[in-house]
Amino acid sequence: MRENMITTVDNPFNPFDQPDEWYTWDVSHGYYSRELLARIARVSDDMSDADIELITSQAIDDIIRLDLTNRYRKVSREYSEA
Repeated sequence: MRENMITTVDNPFNPFDQPDEWYTWDVSHGYYSRELLARIARVSDDMSDADIELITSQAIDDIIRLDLTNRYRKVSREYSEA
């Protein structure tokens, strides 16, 4: 499966491998990317992991499509289900 996350073009940290540093940098620059994504991607605990990933990916795409500043980008990585 593929996991997707939102980041900004100027954030030097990897949100997958350095989540704390990534988040601290993101918030300190006033982006609040994770919170923006949470407002757009309406997910709930009763959804499957696949549905959550699909909705999240679509929300990231929507944010990027509507972003006139070209600030946001999508980063992805493959993972296997154990």
